[in-house]
Amino acid sequence: MTIPAERLTLKQINLMAKTDFVEQLGGIFEHSPWVAEGVYSGRPFDSVQDLHAAMMEIARQAEPDQVLALLRAHPDLATRLAVSPLSAAEQQGAGLDRLTPEEFAQLTGLNAAYTAKFRFPFIFAVRGKTKEEILSAICERVDRSVEEEQEQALLEIGAITRFRLEDLLGAE
Repeated sequence: MTIPAERLTLKQINLMAKTDFVEQLGGIFEHSPWVAEGVYSGRPFDSVQDLHAAMMEIARQAEPDQVLALLRAHPDLATRLAVSPLSAAEQQGAGLDRLTPEEFAQLTGLNAAYTAKFRFPFIFAVRGKTKEEILSAICERVDRSVEEEQEQALLEIGAITRFRLEDLLGAE
């Protein structure tokens, strides 16, 4: 996803050709442009909230394998591997780029246990959260059932993508 120098408007999004629409919105859902492609035919959207709701509906109604691929497209938190620019900015804002060696080791171990159990990385809307809140959440969530955690991961993706759309388009 290309982050424009200026915010786009909902009107501009509603008038875009499909290729431009997908280019602008394709990264809202981590490495999953199929979500933007899926909502294109639903234009025009009356609000950013309507656009977001339509995108979430596409994600939730996808085939189970595609939902799992969406979950797996998210990076581990505090990874030292390359992540998308949006993920990197979100994680830096939560202080995950400033973990102590002990915190990094703890989060790495918890991420590994979580991924082994659920088959997708721990997903958490980190904006406005502290590294302590993030560590607490993963400690709590690693003990949940697969069904509970998949639902929670989709709720977290909903929060992440709402923030990203509002950053791009405002909260119209």
